Amino acid sequence: MKVYLLSLGAGLLVGVIYSLINVRSPAPPLVALVGLVGILAGEQIVPVAKQVIGGHSLAAAWRQAKCASHMFGMLPGQNEAAPKQAAHPNPPEKTS
Repeated sequence: MKVYLLSLGAGLLVGVIYSLINVRSPAPPLVALVGLVGILAGEQIVPVAKQVIGGHSLAAAWRQAKCASHMFGMLPGQNEAAPKQAAHPNPPEKTS
């Protein structure tokens, strides 16, 4: 329930900001995409800041928080294989 209330609060805050800058929801596509980039970047601030405060360099903190894969998805040419899902030991039986 707490996460829903926090999500509502974040939505209300964004709504207030939209109102202050005279943008109506749903926002025009470019405005909405820029906002989403801001959300993705903002999510990375806390984990990176914790690592930097802990004594890591900014580059090391960025890598350890896996910011690039979170913000940009798996980029072409990355050698990191996707995690394989374990086969279910007892697959469900088919019912006809």
